[in-house]
Amino acid sequence: MSNLKQTMRLVVFRSVYIAIYIVSQLPMKFLYAMASIAFLIVYRIAGYRKEVVVQNISRAFPEKQYGEIHAIVKKFYACFVSYFAEIIKNVSIEAKILDQKITFENLELIDQYIKSGRIVIVALGHCGNWEMLSFLPHKIHHDVYAIYKPLKSRLMNRLMIKIRSRFGMKLLPDQLAIRHILNHGACPAVYLFLADQCPRIKDEAYQVELLNQQTYMFSGMEKIASTLGAAVIYLHITQTSKGNYKISCIPISAKAESAKKGEITQQYADLLTENINEEPYGWLWTHKRWKS
Repeated sequence: MSNLKQTMRLVVFRSVYIAIYIVSQLPMKFLYAMASIAFLIVYRIAGYRKEVVVQNISRAFPEKQYGEIHAIVKKFYACFVSYFAEIIKNVSIEAKILDQKITFENLELIDQYIKSGRIVIVALGHCGNWEMLSFLPHKIHHDVYAIYKPLKSRLMNRLMIKIRSRFGMKLLPDQLAIRHILNHGACPAVYLFLADQCPRIKDEAYQVELLNQQTYMFSGMEKIASTLGAAVIYLHITQTSKGNYKISCIPISAKAESAKKGEITQQYADLLTENINEEPYGWLWTHKRWKS
């Protein structure tokens, strides 16, 4: 029976993936048109987490007027659905085309740290279409791991792993990440941490002010970096035009073991704040970041 279930899951997975692949062959204009329809459903009809989004943005920017807040909310949803269209396109898009759409700045910083024998912790936020970072391994000659939280749906989780690993990205489930990094600390590699979500365990030492609110941050990223003497970089993601992105490497610490406790996390929070302020519509506002 278990073999039959595995076979059925494999059939369903392949069928869904093939369907997505076929859709991804459509022109980008058509996919964006589909995203526009999705926008009407998500924003105007269903109002997906709209109350959470409005509340988050209002608290983050108390100086903004009602009209400004709702302009950000509307643009956020427009970008949100467009990102999904771009993710679908990435299933089949040629590397040379994607290379024209994503501009990486200061990537040599990663190479410099790796050559010095240090692992590189890359911290980023849910800004812009962060899924575009699956293209990063195509641009550097080092192992790149992305720490991720597995989805509850096995099918969706498998699909996302398949899509994200297309250009060589290696996926590490969050619960296995620390053990893997500690065991492979002697082998320099790049580890991506999306560290802006609400941590399960709250540590007062890792509480910062983010967008005018006291905010708990993940401590794991800094603790791993300090333990292994890693270099830490922030990735600043902005959208230069629809479907085109600029990703800049900004140094946080060349030697994490020398940083004071909480210093790396604070610098990360400051850089994240700058990133969000530059494009307030680009952050993932649907998350209940300050629910506690």
